Amino acid sequence: MKKEQELVIPPEDIFDKEKIFESARKKLNLAAEELKAVIPLRRSIDARSREPVYKLLVNVYINESPEEIHPKIKYQPVKGDKKIIIVGSGPAGLFASLQLIELGIKPIIIERGKDVQSRRRDLRAIQQFNKVNPDSNYCYGEGGAGTYSDGKLYTRSTKRGNVSRILNIFVQHGASEDIVLDSHPHIGSNKLPGVVKSIRETIIKNGGEVHFNSKMTDLIIENDVIKGVILNDEE
Repeated sequence: MKKEQELVIPPEDIFDKEKIFESARKKLNLAAEELKAVIPLRRSIDARSREPVYKLLVNVYINESPEEIHPKIKYQPVKGDKKIIIVGSGPAGLFASLQLIELGIKPIIIERGKDVQSRRRDLRAIQQFNKVNPDSNYCYGEGGAGTYSDGKLYTRSTKRGNVSRILNIFVQHGASEDIVLDSHPHIGSNKLPGVVKSIRETIIKNGGEVHFNSKMTDLIIENDVIKGVILNDEE
C-alpha cells in the first residue's frame, strides 16, 4: 500500500534518510519490516515558530516496493521525413524540440546567438568593456535570457501542464534532484548552462539539428502557408 503523509523534520535531520524513515514509521505506528520505503515528494520550511522546521510530504510504502522515483524519458532517434523549424533556443524552443522528438518529428532549431559556452565571452565583454554583441548577449543565445540567471523555477501550477515531468527532464539533464522536492526549486547559475548543453546534446543525438549564428530575417510563404525561413538574409 502507498500512502501520502506529511512529516515534521528538524533542519539538522532533513538530509538524514534513516531519521526520516524512522519519523514515518513512528507516525504511522508501523513495524520496521512493514515499512518498505519513504520517498520525499515536497519539501518546504515552516519558520512561523521560534524553532523553524521542515514540512516534508512523502509517499510511504507499506509492504510494497516503490516505483521508479524520477522516471527518465527514453528518447528515440527520429525516423521519417517530417520536420519542423523552431526559431530560438530558449526554454520554449528546447522543450518543444524534446516534445517533437518524442512524437517522431525532426526539430530544426534556428538561433541567432551563440552556444551556451561561447556566450560567456560576450557577457564578459559587456561587463568589462561595455561592448555589446547585438546577437550574443544576456538576451540572445542558447538557453535564452535566463541561462545565466540563478535558475529559479517559480510555478507549480498544474493548470499549465505536468510540472513534475518538466522538473524530471531537468534532472535527467543534470539538475539536482532537490528541484523536484523544494517548494521553490532552484537549479543554480553554476549548473544551468550545463543542463542547457545536455538538452542540446539529447536533441542532436536523436536526429535534431541546432544552427547557431543563424538569424531568421524573413519567412518563405507560398499560398498563405509558411514553407520555410530565410537566415541572415541569404540562406
